[in-house]
Amino acid sequence: MMKLFAKNILLANGWQQDKTLHIDDGVITNITDGQDADAYVAKGSVIPGMINCHSHAFQRGFAGFSEQGSASQDSFWTWRKIMYQFLDNISVEQAQVIAQQLYIEMLQAGYTRVAEFHYLHHDKDGENHQSLAQMASAIFQAAKHSGIGLTMLPVMYRFSGFGPEQPNSGQKRFINSIEQFNQLVTDCYELSSQQQNTNVGIAPHSLRAVDKDSLLSAVKHVRSLDAKAPIHIHISEQQKEVDDCLAHYGNRPVQWLLDNADLDENWCLIHATHIDEQEVAGIIASKAVAGICPTTEANLGDGIFPTTEFMEQGGKVAIGSDSHISVSAIEELRLLEYAQRLIKQQRAILATRQTESVGQNLWQHTAKAGALTTNSNTGELEVGKQADLLVLDESKTRLFANDNQFLLDSVMFASQSSPIKDVMVNGHWVVNDYKHAQQEEVADKFAKVLQQLGKNK
Repeated sequence: MMKLFAKNILLANGWQQDKTLHIDDGVITNITDGQDADAYVAKGSVIPGMINCHSHAFQRGFAGFSEQGSASQDSFWTWRKIMYQFLDNISVEQAQVIAQQLYIEMLQAGYTRVAEFHYLHHDKDGENHQSLAQMASAIFQAAKHSGIGLTMLPVMYRFSGFGPEQPNSGQKRFINSIEQFNQLVTDCYELSSQQQNTNVGIAPHSLRAVDKDSLLSAVKHVRSLDAKAPIHIHISEQQKEVDDCLAHYGNRPVQWLLDNADLDENWCLIHATHIDEQEVAGIIASKAVAGICPTTEANLGDGIFPTTEFMEQGGKVAIGSDSHISVSAIEELRLLEYAQRLIKQQRAILATRQTESVGQNLWQHTAKAGALTTNSNTGELEVGKQADLLVLDESKTRLFANDNQFLLDSVMFASQSSPIKDVMVNGHWVVNDYKHAQQEEVADKFAKVLQQLGKNK
């Protein structure tokens, strides 16, 4: 049992003062008034940790290698070719180092759990490793050693395009048969059973990479293992994807998915950028969550999700750092709001009458929605929830407009550096005074990996 006293804390029902959290086996078992004599005192305001709903860990090593441009002809599709070249030689050991570096950065940036959309399955020749889940095991180990919560999402990737088209050479490390993929999922469940604060779902990569039979088979298998297993899918990220889906299926991607799969609150539609009003209504009716990755979507020139209309109608939005061109929960939410301001030519858009603070509304909304996308007992601070929380540095927040109605607005829109000083995951401190115990050692290893992979680019 541990106790944490917070002078100021954002609980599920709003800001509260002078509360002691009682934490047992990683879970908040009681919240009492006042300061218990033996409680650790948080030196700043306490808020819930954020969930990163979409991560490709290996792409953290690729960030910065694709910004040279090609005479204004660059796009998602040219970026993808460079990415394939980069990952061609990544070893299991290098993948673990990259993921561990990334997860330490995530913790320091306010993410306490990550949904890992993991599709780097095989060796550089496309052959199976000695163990089918060897690459997945490296991700589990990276999460264990960093201390972040993990939702592992093995990716089903079978084709290179609608048709179906045969995979290209850059995709050889991703490809599995239906039977092999389902075995990989089962193997990941075994890995998860051996590691605390982890769980498993699946990620059919996209409608261009799976057909109906393989999609439904994968969903059936994972839901036989866990009726609430998270299911994530890239959908409608690029206009070309929409056009190709219309040509092949005679329907738009999101609408096809709504018509052919039983979506629920543990489905996460990643990007969903190019959708119409009917698809907006369909996602909301299904209770699925939209997984938006503003910094990556901006970096790739994807487009902008209709966040205002979606949230106004009751839609749920989670955030992810995707390609990790940025690893900052604060920046993702800032850009989520700013994109809407630029489109609408208005200010302070993503707030509600109940929560007039944009910062507070977005932090609470996306953390809670992120918990749904990972089927995890996280996202809010209340009795029965996991103790995943952040302490904001009071020496920095005192320089903000820091009354509670302004505090998270200041953090999101006015802070010049991150005020996230301490981070707790599952009842354990993993970042103290901005530092992670392994950050220097892992950073050195990561730098060496970058040098090795840069030579192979």
